Amino acid sequence: MRTVDFHILLSLLDHQRHGYGIIKEVEAMTSGDVRMGPGTLYGSIKRLINLGLIIESKKRPSAKDDDERRRCYYRVTAAGIKATRAECERLQSLLEIARVKKGPEFTSMVGVG
Repeated sequence: MRTVDFHILLSLLDHQRHGYGIIKEVEAMTSGDVRMGPGTLYGSIKRLINLGLIIESKKRPSAKDDDERRRCYYRVTAAGIKATRAECERLQSLLEIARVKKGPEFTSMVGVG
């Protein structure tokens, strides 16, 4: 899975969001380490929709939370949740391999144990 796709899926797990909301959530989740522009975002959104991992949400937020009625909101599908879970498991497996290969120094360096 592409890293940007993974970040988008993670950002949608707890709430539906519009494009700018996804950008801001990804920045917040990564402490500003991941920043995506509109081209990257909407290219990824199109790909994720085509893969059936996210869809446009027909449900709109409440009027007080919906600052612009024209915005398109997205939400993760059941397939998207499954794909996100699989990617988390894949990354966990890679971390385990790194722990074995690099030993305790690596584990303490990345703050996992």
